[in-house]
Amino acid sequence: MSRISWLGVGATAVFVALSAYAASVGAWKLLGITWVAFAAMALAAPLGARHRDEGANALVWGYGLASGAMVTSAAVFLVPQAIGHHPQYGGFGIAAGLLAGFGSHTVGHRLAHMELPVDRTVAELAAHAFSAGLIIGIVYGNMPGLGPTLGLAIVSHKGPAGYAAARRLASKRRAVSALLLPASALGVAAILASVVVLPESAPFRGVVFGFAAGVFLHVAMDFLPRCEIGSEIHEHLSVEGDAHDLLDELRAHAVASTFLGGLAVFLAWLFVV
Repeated sequence: MSRISWLGVGATAVFVALSAYAASVGAWKLLGITWVAFAAMALAAPLGARHRDEGANALVWGYGLASGAMVTSAAVFLVPQAIGHHPQYGGFGIAAGLLAGFGSHTVGHRLAHMELPVDRTVAELAAHAFSAGLIIGIVYGNMPGLGPTLGLAIVSHKGPAGYAAARRLASKRRAVSALLLPASALGVAAILASVVVLPESAPFRGVVFGFAAGVFLHVAMDFLPRCEIGSEIHEHLSVEGDAHDLLDELRAHAVASTFLGGLAVFLAWLFVV
């Protein structure tokens, strides 16, 4: 087993140990969300490795459903919370989160030019998962009455992200088990962050929840399946020559999948929450 694979195993062990602590304090909602995220990425990885030479349609639907659910959940569950605490500070927090998400692309681009002890794809996924886990932990740690729909929708992109990353790793003949690191990172960060108690200041909470909403809105929009020449979807097409017609067809699938992802959250809110 390679070094990075051992790192993934170690991260999983830390996640299991922290899960035992979370269970001891009764954080069952947070445990459920983090383990769903872990399972989604861990189980999607071998599928991606097995289907690395197949078409892009599954990737379009995976990304579309996840991004539609994330956009809807952030808009319905996080934005109202931020604005409810303080309209102006909440709005500034949302703007800051969106801009911070945009800035994170610069960090990711820098990683591409650095010699890292881990695969760049794994490193980027782990950094993203850890930051998302921090926000999820703070949100659920300070809002214990919040239902699981938001958290489950937010982590819904872990499946398609793991699937796509595994396809890239397998095409490079690298160990797919390295994805245990980002799969565990969200849960580790979320459980650690859940112990942070925010001040009762309405402006402060407005900024924090607004920032969380902005970050997740950015991530959701980043996962929108872009069926353009040179995009990740285009790279996974198993055709040669002009792919415009196939990309046009996939664009229709992309729109349908995002709407269905949003509709799923609406139905969950209507009948479950």
